Amino acid sequence: MRSQPDGPAPRRSASGSGATLVIASAATFLALVVFTSTLATMPATAAALGAGAEGQAWILSSMSIGLGVALLPAGAVADDLGRRRALVLGAVVLAVGSVLCAVAPSTAVLVAGRIVAGVGAAALVAASLGLIGHAFPAGTPHAPRASGIWGASLGAGIAVGPLLATGSEALAGWTAEYWIEAVLAVGLAVAARLGVEESRAATPRPLDLPGVALLAVGIALLLTGLVEARTGVFRPAPVGLVVGGLLVLGGWLLVERRRRDPMLDPALFRSPRFLAMMLAALATGMGIISTTSVLLSVAERGLRTSALTAAVMLLAWSVTSVVTSLLARRLPTSISGRLQMAVSLLVVAAGQALLLGAAPDSSVWRFVPGLFVAGVASGVLNAAFGREAVASVPAGRAAMGSGANNTARYVGSAIGTTVVAVVTTRPGLPPGPAGLLGGFDDAVLVAGTFSLLGAIAVFLCRPRGHRDEQADSNHGQGSARRDPGPSEAAVP
Repeated sequence: MRSQPDGPAPRRSASGSGATLVIASAATFLALVVFTSTLATMPATAAALGAGAEGQAWILSSMSIGLGVALLPAGAVADDLGRRRALVLGAVVLAVGSVLCAVAPSTAVLVAGRIVAGVGAAALVAASLGLIGHAFPAGTPHAPRASGIWGASLGAGIAVGPLLATGSEALAGWTAEYWIEAVLAVGLAVAARLGVEESRAATPRPLDLPGVALLAVGIALLLTGLVEARTGVFRPAPVGLVVGGLLVLGGWLLVERRRRDPMLDPALFRSPRFLAMMLAALATGMGIISTTSVLLSVAERGLRTSALTAAVMLLAWSVTSVVTSLLARRLPTSISGRLQMAVSLLVVAAGQALLLGAAPDSSVWRFVPGLFVAGVASGVLNAAFGREAVASVPAGRAAMGSGANNTARYVGSAIGTTVVAVVTTRPGLPPGPAGLLGGFDDAVLVAGTFSLLGAIAVFLCRPRGHRDEQADSNHGQGSARRDPGPSEAAVP
């Protein structure tokens, strides 16, 4: 198949666009399945590998490191070298990482496999939204439905991951999930190679090797420091890693400002629409994603429930988000993406508040109302992310927009999960389930505050002038599908 550049492209058949939407959504679905599956089998995995508290922290966070490091570079490479090519390569890398996890004889090898899988998943997520943005350009009639389906694939992956892990563990042990994920990744690579039309930006840019290297090193240092902080926040190692990561990221910003063709133009952060999207993604990761990441373990150990029951309980959040992602396209077009994200984060905070107050004799189902409320809002957020990631960046850079959005979300998840885990299990709490549940209440208050502050920050990202206001209210419907000139790049 010939590669199609972005721009006023030739007509695409409905079947071709439909196949692209299905395969791209399946890629995102698989990435989230792999991301969440290990959460449900952590006790069995830790027992099999002899992983202590620090080893378990690394297992839980290792994929976030791979995702955080690779998402933005993967998006930039996908736009320039081909989105289908990036998706196929990402699926292959994910399969390799999954096999490495399946045969892991130690915690260190499992962590390495999860990091590799995270790099592959980053290419899947970034390239998939780029493909959808090319097949369903912003402003076309089917674009809202396509972004809603992509957003639903996020929630569906989160829902299926823990269920796949617990079911396969019951039948064939904790390694079974990784073999299944490897087979699914190979199948995805074949389907994408045969069923998706190649596309890339109309004007490819030179690969920003200094930007890729500095961003990867900076995020890797920062996230490694956060993981290490789980076993002691103020130890020299985590402090040094976090400070070093921030310094390298500062150097990355300076380099990007001086490059003619940066991987991510810092001027984009002057666009209220782009800034709102990034802040909402960061708050989502630090808020509800970090809360639900720890909730499964709290339900198992604090309420003495089974891994399968805990995974089913989480469906109140994940499945609800799938439904509302699909319905979000019916929201009035007069409600801007900024307002949708701000209000949704407020509702997420309300749902988190409903999670408070569990006692050792509580039923696990007492979490369902809070998860349902948060799920309703999370679905709207996911659909908005799918749309805003495409519409808030220059034409032809949809995969870069997806990479930026998801980088913020997974870096936020790594930060939030670290904070929630540290607060939940901090020294000085009463021993046993009562202390764990009390610590979780404190952690939920912190994570809920992240959601609330994110809502306020997103709401304050108001358009500065008529041009920004018109773009914000129309969800990018007036965006021309062409590469903007230098004067337009800051205000998509």
